[in-house]
Amino acid sequence: MPKVIPVSTAAELGRFVRLPMRLMANDPNYVAPLIMERMDALRPKTNPFFAHAEAQLFLATRNGRDVGRISAQIDHLAPADGGPPIGHFGMIAAEDDAEVFAALFAAAEDWLRARGRLRARGPFNLSVNEEVGLLVDGFDTPPMVMMGHDPPFAGPQVEAQGYRKVKDIFAYHMTVTNDLPERVLKLVRRGPPQGVRLRMLDMKRYDEEVRALTDILNDAWSGNWGFTPTTEAETAQLAKALKMVVDRRLTWFAEIDGETAGFIVFLPNVNEAIADLNGKLAPFGWAKLLWRLKVRGVKSARIPLMGVKRKFFDGHRGRVLPFLLIHAAEAEARKLGYTSAEGSWILEDNLPMRAILEAAGTRIYKTYRIYEKSLA
Repeated sequence: MPKVIPVSTAAELGRFVRLPMRLMANDPNYVAPLIMERMDALRPKTNPFFAHAEAQLFLATRNGRDVGRISAQIDHLAPADGGPPIGHFGMIAAEDDAEVFAALFAAAEDWLRARGRLRARGPFNLSVNEEVGLLVDGFDTPPMVMMGHDPPFAGPQVEAQGYRKVKDIFAYHMTVTNDLPERVLKLVRRGPPQGVRLRMLDMKRYDEEVRALTDILNDAWSGNWGFTPTTEAETAQLAKALKMVVDRRLTWFAEIDGETAGFIVFLPNVNEAIADLNGKLAPFGWAKLLWRLKVRGVKSARIPLMGVKRKFFDGHRGRVLPFLLIHAAEAEARKLGYTSAEGSWILEDNLPMRAILEAAGTRIYKTYRIYEKSLA
């Protein structure tokens, strides 16, 4: 049996972060994340997630070689659903070996049980507002920025540990070079209804704009399954992280009677720019990344965030906002040379959002799965 150790040193954290790069080295669609960013995301002193959560990372080793990893975490802001106390697992990556998966999940589950958790759900890397779910369909294309990529054997190995599907989430593919379907174009060509104004992101008020976006997000998504609100500190971190890559022409706000009511973000697909950097920015990685993003440009984007305030949901103006926002951002993306975009992630039972995306001519091309197991 492999040996599982809790990650407790900087060196072990580095091994934890780098392990998937070796495990996935032969997968042509795997994109190594930036090591520096992943290290910061997993350190309590640099990730505000840990202000309301606790976590433990684990490494599995065999004969002196790292063969797997997993995280166990408890988010104290995660909503109760009326069932037994719940904890989360995530960051799962391992060799295709049942013993390794069994040892990793035993360690994570024991850690959760010791803290009174009677259910385990995941994968969340680390929270529901970050990378979510295990890829179970759509292995033939690379992941977009802030989306995961897993080998086909991972799902069956997780299920062999007693985990069952609790929710699927979808990624939708959009061809930016094509305009919206004619029935949607007829709607948006009428122009914004009276009292509705569309505008691009104002970089001079960047921090204020990000706060407004987060307020809408926390309101619009509050009824979604598993939703956990983003804190002020997490908002500040998000603003800092995205400022280098966000393009004001691809981020749009909608106002209704002067009130900021909705938004959409087309985020340049950083994965396209870092695919050959092997997770490293030294010595010339930063220059390559900035040149590719700002000069050469990437051809794909991800829509990670879109929302309309709930109080506007039932009115005509609120219902038309998503299509106006998609049309505005997509038109700018086309001018900038983008060819495709991904709308993700979307809960399988979020039928209103799915209807909007499908009406806009998108299709599901990747499926991620969230699993759950009783620990009682």
